[in-house]
Amino acid sequence: MLRPSRRSNRLLRMEHVVRIRGEVVTRMIEEARREPSMECCGLLAGSGLEISAILPARNALASPSEFEIAPKELFRMFRELRASCLDHLGIYHSHPAGDNAPSTRDIERAFYPDVAYFVVSPLPDAPRPVRAFSIRESRVTELAIETLG
Repeated sequence: MLRPSRRSNRLLRMEHVVRIRGEVVTRMIEEARREPSMECCGLLAGSGLEISAILPARNALASPSEFEIAPKELFRMFRELRASCLDHLGIYHSHPAGDNAPSTRDIERAFYPDVAYFVVSPLPDAPRPVRAFSIRESRVTELAIETLG
């Protein structure tokens, strides 16, 4: 098995499992339910291969079917990650209605191939309210979620 560097091909090292703190999962669901008719979004960060921090963002599109983090806010968030010595490990957003799997637009706009993409459902009866995916070169692979703590 190839051993990618610490920063590149991070998901290959995860072996199709993403490890995330339980409080981060809870917070993603809370964010999605705060305004259930609009997509929420943000970054996920941590150290090594464990996601331990959530950085909610404003959806610049204010849309129920797509999201975008404004460049100025995104740069601020990356500066915050660097200052906290955290790695960018994921991106999350919600799908207010329908399946919480990546949409065609999500796949087209997956600009960070080495992070996990989380799609959250705000629906109280969703069978799996949080799902995670690897999106690389338009190929989508669902990741198992290991909730820690």
